[in-house]
Amino acid sequence: MPVEVTWWGHATCTVEDSGTRLLTDPLFARRLAHLRRRRGAPPPPEAAVADVALVSHLHADHLHVPSLARLAPGTRVLVPRGSPRAVPGLRRLGHLRLTEMAPGDRTQVGDLVVRAVYARHDGRRLPVGPHRSPALGYVIEGEARTYFAGDTGLFEAMAEEVGPVDVALLPVGGWGPYLGEGHLDAGRATEALARLLPRSAVPVHYGTYWPIGLDGVRPHEFHSPGDEFFRLAAERAPEVAVHRLTHGESVRPEVAR
Repeated sequence: MPVEVTWWGHATCTVEDSGTRLLTDPLFARRLAHLRRRRGAPPPPEAAVADVALVSHLHADHLHVPSLARLAPGTRVLVPRGSPRAVPGLRRLGHLRLTEMAPGDRTQVGDLVVRAVYARHDGRRLPVGPHRSPALGYVIEGEARTYFAGDTGLFEAMAEEVGPVDVALLPVGGWGPYLGEGHLDAGRATEALARLLPRSAVPVHYGTYWPIGLDGVRPHEFHSPGDEFFRLAAERAPEVAVHRLTHGESVRPEVAR
């Protein structure tokens, strides 16, 4: 069965590989604190159907407890090590099977192996206090090797840490006019693409949520990162097929045989 990727918006994707359905950083809300969903309807109920969910780090737009609560009983959820202690709401989701992960950990999911990798990002729930949970990316190894970067900045050993991949789901923007330390914008995501050189890439984490009241502030920062990544990738890594998906759209990327 071909590998299929569906982008639901922000960092939320469904990856289907080898008969297993994985969901990344589920976020189904119309509004999250000061953020409002500005493009695409919230994902339909079938988006919450998954064998396993991958949570990259503890920020509320990536570890969203109400969205995780919508997953079916028995769904396995991979979370950064220490998450249940740092996010008490997780401990109330007794219908889910939590597995704590750290960089280098591997776990079997159906016929797949999911490997946690380092991400250069603040892994704390709040921007204060000690660092007790790592930020993670994940490499899904099945018919394809698919890298879900979560949130990360560039780091020196990225290619070695991630390894050869067929598909890269790379963040290219954010939810405000400025991106701080530990993020990829379109330019830095292109540099990551040139280091990893997958067969295919899907830009994510842009053009979905925007702060309420900032509609008129640098709106190009909301709309343009996907197009900018596509343009820069064609210059820097022309051998990589970049798929700009609309919300709810799917693609079956080319993989090595």
